[in-house]
Amino acid sequence: MSDLQTLYCQALERRADLLTQLHAETTDSYRLFHGTNEGVAGLTVDRYGPQLLIQSFHEPVADTDLDAIVKRSEAIFTPDEVVYNDRSAANSRRADERALRKTEHVAQELGVNYRVKGKHAGQDPLLFLDMRVGRRFVLNEARDKSVLNLFSYTCGVGVCAALAGANHVINVDFSTRNLEVGRDNAALNALGDNIEFVQSDFFTAAKQYAGIPIKQRVRRGQKPRPFPRLDEQQFDLVYLDPPRWAKSHFGTVDLVRDYPSVLKPSLLAAKEDGTLVCTNNVAKVPLEEWLDIVQRCANKAGRPIQDLEILQPEADFPSPDGQFPLKIAVLRL
Repeated sequence: MSDLQTLYCQALERRADLLTQLHAETTDSYRLFHGTNEGVAGLTVDRYGPQLLIQSFHEPVADTDLDAIVKRSEAIFTPDEVVYNDRSAANSRRADERALRKTEHVAQELGVNYRVKGKHAGQDPLLFLDMRVGRRFVLNEARDKSVLNLFSYTCGVGVCAALAGANHVINVDFSTRNLEVGRDNAALNALGDNIEFVQSDFFTAAKQYAGIPIKQRVRRGQKPRPFPRLDEQQFDLVYLDPPRWAKSHFGTVDLVRDYPSVLKPSLLAAKEDGTLVCTNNVAKVPLEEWLDIVQRCANKAGRPIQDLEILQPEADFPSPDGQFPLKIAVLRL
């Protein structure tokens, strides 16, 4: 048995109690191997409902080890489909586009249905499993509230809010493809008119909701870019989950150098007695350093934090030193 196979068996043993709990909660989507902290950096093994998804980011996995991972996983469930994404080489995603699979599955998490697909035109899985703790929070928090889901991706947080009984949910994302998956997720859960999907740049949407003037970079000879017009409004619960870096004509997302650029409009889009859940997924940003920036920005924006809670990823994303790459803060304003 190779070192990888031994480590994988040990990881499954450590998850035995967790998987019993998750199965009882109608969850069939979780991480089976988190290589960064379980002995093989750059390797992940995930279950998404009937699908087993294996991804390598640093170096390819030997065929014998792949076969062994599948065989060991069958002690937990019998996959309808096994997908291996080798993302270790430059442009690996683009090279793999010819192998895009048409198979789509439905996975469940905490009783919520999600569309999943191992290979598709995007780069990442359609549901980020380490954000389960955030979706769990929303399921417990959103009843009778208005909810704004920023950088919504495939709208998992928004779907959870609507299922929890939110009065109104708005999902904002720039990608029409992401929002289409979000609409599929809403349909899979038989949601009605209380969930909305807005295709927009983050800065134009969040600033309009917050009542902040919009500035646009316009080069000489070019016309200003159009954007959807939205009414100013504030929300009981705002969820902010930005990518590490992105740039548009309306602003730059940079979670290392300028977190306030995304935090300030999100704070001002929340009601004065509302709640903001914000995230930072950059591993090299220390939690305490990030929280200091968050608190100073909140004070400067006139939304001082009355209470702060940290949500840590659940046990299928172990971190021996407690320094989780994904940091989630619940701010009671």
